[in-house]
Amino acid sequence: MSFSKVLVANRGEIALRIIRSLNELGIRSAAIYSEADADCLHKELADEAHLVGPPPAVKSYLNAARIVEIAKEINAEAIHPGYGFLAENGEFAALCEKSGIAFIGPTPENMRLAGDKLMARQTVAAAGVPVVPGSDQGFSSLEETIETCAAIGYPLMLKASAGGGGRGMRILNDEQDLKDDFAMAAAEARAAFGDPTLYVEKYILHPRHIEVQILSDGKGDAVHLFERNCSVQRRHQKLIEEAPSPNLLPEVRQAIHASAVKIAKAIGYRNAGTVEFLLDADNQFYFMELNARIQVEHPVTEMITGRDLVKAQLSIAMGNGIGFRQADIQQQGHAIECRINAEDPTMAFIPSPGTVEMYRSPGGFGVRLDTHLYSGYEIPIYYDSLLGKLIAWGSNRREATRIMQRALLELTIEPVKTTKPFLLQVIQHDEFVSGGYDLDLVQKILDLLENQEDGF
Repeated sequence: MSFSKVLVANRGEIALRIIRSLNELGIRSAAIYSEADADCLHKELADEAHLVGPPPAVKSYLNAARIVEIAKEINAEAIHPGYGFLAENGEFAALCEKSGIAFIGPTPENMRLAGDKLMARQTVAAAGVPVVPGSDQGFSSLEETIETCAAIGYPLMLKASAGGGGRGMRILNDEQDLKDDFAMAAAEARAAFGDPTLYVEKYILHPRHIEVQILSDGKGDAVHLFERNCSVQRRHQKLIEEAPSPNLLPEVRQAIHASAVKIAKAIGYRNAGTVEFLLDADNQFYFMELNARIQVEHPVTEMITGRDLVKAQLSIAMGNGIGFRQADIQQQGHAIECRINAEDPTMAFIPSPGTVEMYRSPGGFGVRLDTHLYSGYEIPIYYDSLLGKLIAWGSNRREATRIMQRALLELTIEPVKTTKPFLLQVIQHDEFVSGGYDLDLVQKILDLLENQEDGF
């Protein structure tokens, strides 16, 4: 089976990424764009483009009914949601299927499980994979939470049951922190996911964030494409990812890979996904969550495996299976990805929209840049600040790091402020260079810069 036309229900660099794979496969690509994206590159590179609505995302890229209506009007057989927006919305996936349109992603049931963090914890634990010690039920009131927290013991992490991405997340060092943060965390969870329910997990000190890329056909066949280290984060938002993870014991690496595949098979997972783990200082790993979509950082996996993950997604959605076996997947070299955001790191990373008056892309061996930028492009205020992903590949980690440093120095985006200077600080920091860094690294660098007169 093959699709003849696919609607890409997204914008910016991920829309371009999907369109390029569709074009290579000879599948006609249909873009949607909001009024704010009338000059966006994904609209120009698609075979056809259709206005979806006004600038606000809720009236355009989050307007599920209108997106499906457009797909039906143009006879698109499938919709690829990319990441963000409706990518993990089970109701949208169900609406697609009800309308006779293939959803290029997990099943609605997969997404409901992944989105319910408590249910996911219970399912994974039943499959024999370690989970972070925590509550077995959600809480909607402060009073019932206090007793459970005291029984588990501080420090703890307060989390939203209905979703991730850092929304509703708080570190609790004691009961007073819980009393201070509970109401705000619940309100944040309600605003982000429509559900204020919270739960708690033991806070792992000095952890590393390790995730495994999986592909599964939903019929019992599943593979992993090795792991990524995503420990360079600010406020639970990733800034740099790399593959493979440095300083990971071989037996731990194998166990994490096997656990990710076990989870995929246990829930009948379909399409691309990422199983995320925390690794503590004693090399004990714990399941954290399942991201039921293609990840922002998927290019680092593509670079070390030579596998196009979007094409694999399409193959699964067309009923043709993953397209390769576990034994076929080989790992070569090292890849690092830096997220280039329109944010000013000297001003607490506030958004920096505006017109890109000068744009120069880096090049050379081992460099890949996924972006929708061009000179004259006006960055809208309505959407995520991600401008692009700069990826460097080398035969080993040291070479990949040096290529990344050179590529960052070549990259020019002016006069818009970006995270580029901060990313340069990170990749030159001793702990990053050694590969022994954890989730505390970014805060250490921010504290260091704050105490320096010249800052960046």
